[in-house]
Amino acid sequence: MDPRYIGEINRDVPLAAPREFAALRIGPLEVWPPVVLAPMAGVTNAPFRTLCRRFGGGLYVSEMITARALVEGHAKTLKLAGFAPDEDTRSLQLYGVDPHYTGEAVRWLVGEGLVDHIDMNFGCPVRKVTRRGGGAALPARPRLLRDIVRAAVRAAGEVPVTIKFRTGVDDDLPTYRDTGTIAEDEGCAAIAMHARSAAQLYAGEARWETIADLKQRVRSIPVLGNGDIWEAHDALRMLRSTGCDGVVIGRGCLGRPWLFRDCDDALSGREPGDPPDLGTVADVMLEHARLLCEWWDEPFAMRGFRKHATWYTKGFPASKDLRTRLVQVETLAELRGVLEEAPRELPFPPGAVRVPRGKRGGRQQVVLPEGWLDDPDDATPPGPEAEDPVSGG
Repeated sequence: MDPRYIGEINRDVPLAAPREFAALRIGPLEVWPPVVLAPMAGVTNAPFRTLCRRFGGGLYVSEMITARALVEGHAKTLKLAGFAPDEDTRSLQLYGVDPHYTGEAVRWLVGEGLVDHIDMNFGCPVRKVTRRGGGAALPARPRLLRDIVRAAVRAAGEVPVTIKFRTGVDDDLPTYRDTGTIAEDEGCAAIAMHARSAAQLYAGEARWETIADLKQRVRSIPVLGNGDIWEAHDALRMLRSTGCDGVVIGRGCLGRPWLFRDCDDALSGREPGDPPDLGTVADVMLEHARLLCEWWDEPFAMRGFRKHATWYTKGFPASKDLRTRLVQVETLAELRGVLEEAPRELPFPPGAVRVPRGKRGGRQQVVLPEGWLDDPDDATPPGPEAEDPVSGG
């Protein structure tokens, strides 16, 4: 790879030595490279997962599916929970706040033979979720958390269950140590932690030292790290500096699904190739939009694709006008017409490699339900309003 495409922080990071890293084992699943696509609402649907898999190996997790809505048979939820015919490892993220509905949802998924892996979301930092007791608020009530995890693991049988969470509510209320212990005690097959608190949202740098601390405490199951994997060399640094067993990639792959190929190369000791030029990016965009149109009806698919269009073209010089046109396309034919006018030979700008994509924003004051912290042993589930279908983590 051209050194210009390697961030300053990674200039002296060597590629993997032979057999330096092992495959990730999640129950009966063996994952190589040890790289996982983070569940992201409105993003990691079957078309996006299909596109990412074409670039490299790893584990590709669905967007978040709400347990109660799944049990009640909501049509849109059932569609979101679907997999492409060629997905040989069907990995689904489930969001639940009630042991009963969580167990029922897992029992149905496993009983119907619909999944090979279930991940659970306990990291969503969105205010309208935490103020109702969901997402990152749940680990602050460890007994309720334990009940939910236990219900999922028991209902899953031989299907591995993992959980994903944050370091805590804020700096004054870290929860990750207890959460990791609960997951290990209750039979989870692995855990993944976004090394930011809910108060941090996506601001500042991820605190990788918390991943190292978690790895020292949780010894019997794999520990995965999430946060600030923008290029393949970041994955190498995280694995080496924390001792974690795998990395989870979220915002880093938005508009850059070839990051999975780069990680595959770097973790296998091969030099990653340069990022694609605008013409190749345009071809990837068209393929992505086509897959979306095959999955959904074309108008809905193209509306959903617009955010991806901004991520794909972010950082290219003089791309503002191009993005303005791209976010107005309503059909696949219109998208093709706009992209045919783009300068195909334009190289990927080196400065764009580490430009953040997706969710941003500064720190927040996390809002919890009134009295939520009064009794950590209170295992009363929050009401159905806490299962708002919003993902974060």
